[in-house]
Amino acid sequence: MMDVMQHVTRIAQLRDSFAEANQRLVARLRDASDEAAERPPAGGWSASQIGWHVAAVTARFAGMISGEVPTATPLDAAFRERAWTDVAASIPDRLEAPPIAVPPASVRRDDAVSALEAAGERMARALEGLTPERGDRMGITHPIVGAISVYQVGEWATAHVIRHNRQAKRALGQG
Repeated sequence: MMDVMQHVTRIAQLRDSFAEANQRLVARLRDASDEAAERPPAGGWSASQIGWHVAAVTARFAGMISGEVPTATPLDAAFRERAWTDVAASIPDRLEAPPIAVPPASVRRDDAVSALEAAGERMARALEGLTPERGDRMGITHPIVGAISVYQVGEWATAHVIRHNRQAKRALGQG
């Protein structure tokens, strides 16, 4: 099991990397005009819809970390974390969002920003409340990523924000 200092360091890294990624997406939406952020590209979500989706998924990840969403179970004694880069490599480029995370047809830019900020605060609280025992010895098994620890749910949350920030950038015609 992870010692207290390793836990504190890991939580700080998770919290900081998530906050940085989330803030970049918030800034991208804040800097866009309402018209640009709310205009969906052909066959895709608008940047505002992307922000709404990210906020919904972040809230779910935060609930998994805190235990509010009771999906984590004790990991097998033989479980060993795989490097996040290996886990991330197994995530397909295109996924279908679960119904709970599909944005409404029209999402206002300001609503997406507010939702992202609230979800970011929820994630920060979830990470701050995570114990070494829960982070290290509890986990989830998901068809996309396989078995991962609760700590790695935080890594997945960060990767999700980064992935969708790139998508929002394209939706805004920025690259």
